[in-house]
Amino acid sequence: MLYHLFVQLSEDVQVFNVFRYLTFRGGAATMTSLIICFLIGPRIINWLKSKQGEGQPIREDGPESHLITKKGTPTMGGVMILISVSLATLLWADLFNPYVWIVLMVTVGFGLVGFADDYAKVTQSSSSGVSSRVRLGIEGVIAVVAVLGIMYVAGGEEGPTGGTAASVAFPFFKDFFVNLGWFFVPFGMFVIVGAANAVNLTDGLDGLAIVPVMIAAACFGIITYIIGRADFSEYLQLIYVPGTGEVVVFCGALLGAGLGFLWFNAPPAMVFMGDTGSLSLGAALGSISVAIKHEIVLAIIGGIFVMEALSVMMQVASFKLTGKRVFRMAPIHHHFEKLGWKEPTIVIRFWIIAVVLAMVGLSTLKLR
Repeated sequence: MLYHLFVQLSEDVQVFNVFRYLTFRGGAATMTSLIICFLIGPRIINWLKSKQGEGQPIREDGPESHLITKKGTPTMGGVMILISVSLATLLWADLFNPYVWIVLMVTVGFGLVGFADDYAKVTQSSSSGVSSRVRLGIEGVIAVVAVLGIMYVAGGEEGPTGGTAASVAFPFFKDFFVNLGWFFVPFGMFVIVGAANAVNLTDGLDGLAIVPVMIAAACFGIITYIIGRADFSEYLQLIYVPGTGEVVVFCGALLGAGLGFLWFNAPPAMVFMGDTGSLSLGAALGSISVAIKHEIVLAIIGGIFVMEALSVMMQVASFKLTGKRVFRMAPIHHHFEKLGWKEPTIVIRFWIIAVVLAMVGLSTLKLR
């Protein structure tokens, strides 16, 4: 909204030309989202406490320490992230840009699915929530709509499968794209839904998920800015996707909301993001990667999330096939808890790994 207002005013007042720059609006969205989160955070936490009573139900088969240290902590704190990201994006982004609306739609849509799941857990005093089949089905529908929207916008006059609209780019190789045609729809859906649930699995310790999400958001803010500019993308020999640069504003808002939420989620957490936050944040990263054709780079930068998801799949597969477990407990952060690692040690070491993976992911921009 502010973008459209001040761009018009810039014709008479030259100083307002700064609102045309993505870097300025991305930074403004970061600060706006952070401030909103700080302002609404305490009120939302108090409201959640008054409504939830005993807070988020703790898994009985989880680490024993969680039954003591985390009991009574309210969940659904992802609401403050959704509000902050949405308002900051609407204030600073170009609202005529379709990519902004697609990414925002995915974020809010998955957030609502997570909200329903959290609400079911709290009201039923159970860690089960909404049926996994129902949840995945709704997530799949939202993701398919988003991928089709991205394909139609990117394809332009060439159609949804023309040009690079349905292509997958491979890091470390220049000009190496594979056009999947209509198979890009299930591929994109898998990326979005997979990213959402991978972040959801990672969200098990105070601050464990939100910092890698912020790191990924910052990295994708940089990549999106480059991909959305013809000169930068040509210099680095990257695929150019017109219009995606505006998603920088969303990435900035995501970073700011993450910082604001971490203030309340730092150990010992005052609130958990719940599925409301984890599903929406993961889906946001997934949809951005699909829009800018960097799905594989997401797997590198978000390697922590991939590792957590793979640990669960390995554990389930091993137990069903052999009756034995690979890890003492899955996701893998619980395995380290069982080994005797303290929660802050696990969280900070995972953050370090996330930073290293982010640097590897960003290095793929030049190693082509």
